[in-house]
Amino acid sequence: MISDIKYLSYIGLKAWLLSSSPKSPAQARCQRVYLAWVSFRANPIGMVGLVIVVVLVLMAVFAPVLTNSDGLEPNLGNRLQPSSWQHWFGTDQLGRDIYDRIVWGSRITLYIVGLVSIIVVPIGLAIGTVAGYLGGWVDNVLMRITDIFLAFPRLILALALVAALGSGIENAVLAIALTTWSPYARIARAEVLSIRRAEFILAAQAQGASSIRILLRHIVPMCLASIIVRLTLDMAGIILTAAGLGFLGLGAQPPLPEWGAMISTGRQFLLDQWWVPTVPGVAIFIVSLGFCLLGDGLRDTLDPKASDR
Repeated sequence: MISDIKYLSYIGLKAWLLSSSPKSPAQARCQRVYLAWVSFRANPIGMVGLVIVVVLVLMAVFAPVLTNSDGLEPNLGNRLQPSSWQHWFGTDQLGRDIYDRIVWGSRITLYIVGLVSIIVVPIGLAIGTVAGYLGGWVDNVLMRITDIFLAFPRLILALALVAALGSGIENAVLAIALTTWSPYARIARAEVLSIRRAEFILAAQAQGASSIRILLRHIVPMCLASIIVRLTLDMAGIILTAAGLGFLGLGAQPPLPEWGAMISTGRQFLLDQWWVPTVPGVAIFIVSLGFCLLGDGLRDTLDPKASDR
């Protein structure tokens, strides 16, 4: 009886999501999300990326449950042990379990990625949409500033900023964000230029809507799909930049289990105890690959031009 009720509820929900005439804006938004999920689910590459990212998030959330230690306390009597049932990925030069440090390091990776995303998306959207909508000298000034940031290689500029600000994970996040926002401004500007003369924008202007209202209510939502795709694809670059700063000693500082710093401290053992630098390197590779595959799947789902090709 209960299973029949659940089945009927599922059928009713599916019919509501697939209705050809939505009764409210909320239903229409839910339909768009559901149809996007159906399209994304049919993409095996995107699903592989989604699984990797979900595993990373779950690993970070349940780190206390998945590990036996915080990966910070040394145990010199257990140093440089190979893989075993007790230490799945072996131990490092201080006897710390590498598996535990990889799991706890996933929190640092998500922390960096999340903070950078929170900073770069609003900055890029604000600059790009204002430049594209207002045009004229405002567009020229904002885009020349954007070009200055685009002219420098991301890692080189991040190194210069961290050297000026000082080492540390917060300064590394700020440096990465300041070197990452410019492509989002370019994308947002291009989207605005393609729609600022659209009929719904002209109708809003005729009704007396202010520029801020038009930007926030009509233009920014139209830019979000492209921004989300670009952000997901950029996650790999953000992770690699953070790992590079950690490798050079300018990012997260010991004893924090940041993957780039783990490679740096373990590189002297590469020939004899290869697992010490290799395991965090493999973790960086898998997570970066996951975000790239997820971004590729989102691009195919959210970009109508890509789906038509």
